[in-house]
Amino acid sequence: MADFNLVVLYVNDAQASSTFYQTLLGCPVAQSSPKFVVLPLGNGAMLGLWQRDAVEPPSASPAGSSEISWAVANAEAVRTTYDTWLTRGARIAQPPTAMPFGHTFVALDPDGHRLRVLATAA
Repeated sequence: MADFNLVVLYVNDAQASSTFYQTLLGCPVAQSSPKFVVLPLGNGAMLGLWQRDAVEPPSASPAGSSEISWAVANAEAVRTTYDTWLTRGARIAQPPTAMPFGHTFVALDPDGHRLRVLATAA
């Protein structure tokens, strides 16, 4: 079986989204072309940002119909990440909240993709 290593988001402007994610996550670009950018997420996983008008085959799915998640240690780390992302320009769809599956918040990128930070319940 092949190893998982890449999540690709279709974005309106790959370079603008790259700037957003570099600022939000504090990570450098690993690979870049005018309409496709890759950033490291950690543990070998990468985030691809593919400009929607260059996607082959074309996709009609809207942003925000799925989400990507980051795991953190506990509710305090959820709050700390929330505060950091807020100061770095993330729009918030859900502030830090206790839910049955753990403590979480949801941010949105410039295209409306959902970004969840989660500390799972014990």
